[in-house]
Amino acid sequence: MYDVVLLVEQELSEPDAKRVVELHEDMPDQVKYHVLVPCHNAEAGVEASISALGTADLYGPGLATQRQDLAEAQKAIDSEAKGCSGRSVQRLRDLGKTAEGGISHERPIDALIATVDAAKGQEVVILTRPHVVAEFFHLDWTNSARRHLKVPVLHLLEHSSQKENAS
Repeated sequence: MYDVVLLVEQELSEPDAKRVVELHEDMPDQVKYHVLVPCHNAEAGVEASISALGTADLYGPGLATQRQDLAEAQKAIDSEAKGCSGRSVQRLRDLGKTAEGGISHERPIDALIATVDAAKGQEVVILTRPHVVAEFFHLDWTNSARRHLKVPVLHLLEHSSQKENAS
């Protein structure tokens, strides 16, 4: 079994699923895909934003009263991420491949490292939209993964959906 970990920024489109599968069509071993979707932490994001603005003293105590709203927002975020992971896995399975998936609230690179270790991943494929500034300064997921992992790391740009092209 050849294990490939996919770190995806958004749902794996049908063309992207085909492209990933084509990368491994000549593999002598069966390929298993492990789809990882990073999931935003709503509460940490709000707290970080407030701290960055230097207004924690003004809004910090008020944040405690917003915990219920943040918990509901987190449930919605988690639900969307789980759906994204599930649909991505299903696209790979529809192409006859073995796949599993999950979400993580950790930093994406930390989650990727843990997933590669747990799955005994032999290759990483990262699918993102273009991030010119992060890539220029080598702060993007791909460069971070290459610094931390001892497996091949391939970066693919996600195909734009027709819906995005129409706008």
